[in-house]
Amino acid sequence: MAGFVRTAPEPTLPPPAASIGVVATLRDRLFSGPLASVFTVLGVVFLAWAIPPLVRFLVIDAVWSAPDGAACRAPGAGACWAYIWRKAGYFTYGSYPIDQRWRVDIVFIVGAILIAWLLIRRAPWRSVAAGLFFIAYPVMTVLLLRGATTLGLAIVPTDMWGGVLVTLIMALSGIVFSLPFGVALALGRRSTLPIVRFFSIGFIEIMRGVPMITVLFMANLMLPLFVPESWAPDRLLRPLIGVALFASAYMAEVVRGGLQAIPKGQFEGAMALGLTYPQRMRLIILPQALAIVIPGIVNSFIALFKDTTLVAIVGIFDFLRAVDTARLDPEWAGPTITATGYVFAALFYFVFCFGMSRYSLAVEKELAKSRNR
Repeated sequence: MAGFVRTAPEPTLPPPAASIGVVATLRDRLFSGPLASVFTVLGVVFLAWAIPPLVRFLVIDAVWSAPDGAACRAPGAGACWAYIWRKAGYFTYGSYPIDQRWRVDIVFIVGAILIAWLLIRRAPWRSVAAGLFFIAYPVMTVLLLRGATTLGLAIVPTDMWGGVLVTLIMALSGIVFSLPFGVALALGRRSTLPIVRFFSIGFIEIMRGVPMITVLFMANLMLPLFVPESWAPDRLLRPLIGVALFASAYMAEVVRGGLQAIPKGQFEGAMALGLTYPQRMRLIILPQALAIVIPGIVNSFIALFKDTTLVAIVGIFDFLRAVDTARLDPEWAGPTITATGYVFAALFYFVFCFGMSRYSLAVEKELAKSRNR
């Protein structure tokens, strides 16, 4: 009986055409089963029904340039973007004096540069950027926006601030102060000192147990009662303190979840190295805990950014309040004008919130790669 031994391997066959390419991707993601197929078809039908009218209203039939709202009130007119361009200064600065708005522009530009410097993870001298942003930038912001007669800058009271300026001040201040306060409260809740633990738990549970509106009213009406009249906080500073304290309570629970996720061996290993408690937290525990809860931290930041709209209830003229007030101008009154204003406000908040979400995902991926290496 003769045998045959192959001297060369059989050439590798290509994968089936149905398992690669666009067809395979669509099948796996959109038509992987009966239920997925039904939802895909329903989604396509919904998009086919919703997108054409939106495109027609927002783009095709939109009024891009007009001296007043007459063209936007014409039958068949779409979104009134001319209203947005005409009121852009009001949306951005509120009632800030027109001849002094260059001060706000400088604050915006310097803040954007410092934030970009901090967010680019491979940027050089990030510690310098952090020092400038957290120490020098707030002082410069107060001097420019509030004014100082010694520097030749006219005093602009906070009653005249508004629009995007107030929204960004509220959001950035809340974000910057809520994270360190939240970390301190989370560590205090896990402390072995009864007084520190009791105070931390009480503060967190009280803040999380009442609506934010209540905190804003308390900060606006009750806070001046606890200090002499001459020391009463500014009307913009009161809700700012309330927002920061409210957000710090939620941030504390997010950070506490990260601390509880750290294996006990990390604590024991840090103690075995002879590190003190501050050193253990700063060098070993907190970097790992904060990396774990990045999604929760960013989610709290996004919620805080959107919740800044509530400050309008206590008389603060934020961006949404500016949009809501500008639509009452008789020259620009109209149903499509009102809808355009709210669409523009929605796009404003979406851009900022979506940007924070995308950045957090990028940071998570980079941290995952570094851990794998």
